[in-house]
Amino acid sequence: MGADPKVFLKTGPASAFDMFDAEAEGLRELADAKVIRVPRVIEVGVRNNEAFIAIERIKFGKTNDEAERLLGEQLAALHRCTAKQFGWHRDNTIGLTAQRNSWSSDWVSFFREQRLEFQLGLAASNGFTGELQTLGRQLCNELPALFADYEPVPSLSHGDLWAGNWGVSDREPIIFDPAVHYGDRESDIAMTRLFGGFGRAFYAAYESAWPLAEGHEKRGDLYQLYHVLNHLNLFGSSYYEQSIDLLRRLTGVPTR
Repeated sequence: MGADPKVFLKTGPASAFDMFDAEAEGLRELADAKVIRVPRVIEVGVRNNEAFIAIERIKFGKTNDEAERLLGEQLAALHRCTAKQFGWHRDNTIGLTAQRNSWSSDWVSFFREQRLEFQLGLAASNGFTGELQTLGRQLCNELPALFADYEPVPSLSHGDLWAGNWGVSDREPIIFDPAVHYGDRESDIAMTRLFGGFGRAFYAAYESAWPLAEGHEKRGDLYQLYHVLNHLNLFGSSYYEQSIDLLRRLTGVPTR
């Protein structure tokens, strides 16, 4: 595919086709909700032994309170798009890591098996054993207690909503690079808080549209742990202490 000023092109080895194809399906799933703008998918394929995804190129401007307010409202509307079960019809990726999405009627089981245990298994294979695995097993056993008074609905979720995965064009918020699934809406909010970049206008608008339930702060630690473990597996030991700190908070083990 030749250069085109209206197209944003990502490429990789032919083995990356499934990752790009899942990204394209995720963008289409978000677009079908018709509540928040995403880049239009133009083409996904493999040419000359190189996989690619071509999407609409968008010129982004500066964020502002009005765009953040609109993003909060639209994200709440996106989360009101629900499914009968948690998961998605296919697996995808979180960053470059596989993300399992097999359908499940039980969120605790889904999150334990397809999020925490999967990442903990990768961490063990990467040499992160000892306290990380001990606390991880304890958390997996204690997970139901975090949901004793809260029953999430399977909400359409971006899945990787950090500050680098949204922008503003002509005052309109746009989200991209998703890890789409139907899950607890609080997980998207937790991710927005992990690395910063979202202001008061965003959170106030979301809360006004659909207030978060009591206990969301601690569950937010749980959802952030998933992403921190993924960063540990992708980028190495610089994320180890943050993983341990979150695990200790969640299990009630005193911090050092």
